[in-house]
Amino acid sequence: MAMGCIMPNSVKQRKFMDFKMFSYAISAIMVMIFNTVVSQNLEGITGVRDTSYTTVSAFANDIKTHPYIKIVKEFDFDSVKQENDITYCSFGERNLKLDVFQPKIQSNTLRTAIIIIHGGGWRTGNRTQHYPLAQQLANKGYVAFTPEYRLSTEALFPSAVYDLKAVIRWVRKNAIKYNIDPEKIVVSGFSAGGELAAFLGTTANKLLFENDICNSEISTHVNAIIDLDGILSFVHPESGEGDDSKGTSAATYWFGYSKAENPGLWKMASPLTYVNEKTPPTLFINSSVARMHAGREDYIKILRNNSTYSEVISFETAPHSFVLYNPWFEPTVKGIDNFLKTVF
Repeated sequence: MAMGCIMPNSVKQRKFMDFKMFSYAISAIMVMIFNTVVSQNLEGITGVRDTSYTTVSAFANDIKTHPYIKIVKEFDFDSVKQENDITYCSFGERNLKLDVFQPKIQSNTLRTAIIIIHGGGWRTGNRTQHYPLAQQLANKGYVAFTPEYRLSTEALFPSAVYDLKAVIRWVRKNAIKYNIDPEKIVVSGFSAGGELAAFLGTTANKLLFENDICNSEISTHVNAIIDLDGILSFVHPESGEGDDSKGTSAATYWFGYSKAENPGLWKMASPLTYVNEKTPPTLFINSSVARMHAGREDYIKILRNNSTYSEVISFETAPHSFVLYNPWFEPTVKGIDNFLKTVF
């Protein structure tokens, strides 16, 4: 090709797809190498939804040590429009759904989008647990999205990552419809959802973690990360993930390998592994459970070295599921709102 010649779109696309397929091949080789040592355990894929973690079950446990807590109920704001069960990605007979919460009042200014990822150890939990948070944020002028994603009873890592990157693409594709600024897309999550939010934010457009279904031509970069008590590294000394002494741990189910069997995979699945100069501003909101923010200080150090803004809000007496309860719900919403006003 001559110097200064503009590459036709078809050629660009073909070269991009060739590079993408090469990355998939490398990924497949990595999996093959892992499998030559120990076969992946698929016993956790039961096909039956795990309902062990709910707001009610968490409350029943936490009220024993925090008798003053109250579950945050759903709001009924006249100012918020809610749309449920919108399909954001389909493959085979599987239709992945999300819900949208948006202000009813029209605005001449493009709004910030916030994707809220539920927790539950990558195995249980439900997106409806964060309806109150989505409703309250929409009431403040944001457009919030609560997606489902495949849990470890259905598919192992990195399927959840593929699903949630498809959410980012769907939101960006529908930016005009929802009056969203495509350069103000925020990914947030609680617990396992917080880990996933950080992972999405640190691996934007990293081909190893992209797939070719559902708007694959659209960028998966995000503009801010909000991590609500989600770990940053599965292999960090502060991490409590991977203790299978009393039964199979949540992360072991998700990976199909214990930490001892495949430490390389556990590191590869850790957000801290990928933090760099491209990582967007990040807000950490944390409970009193130290292991739930394993790797946070190392993550912040890298951000600071790259002059990237970060912020930590700590609730020193709060249980892990604090975002579901008062007295921490309102300070959480305020913290999110203040952070986004700072970075945007």
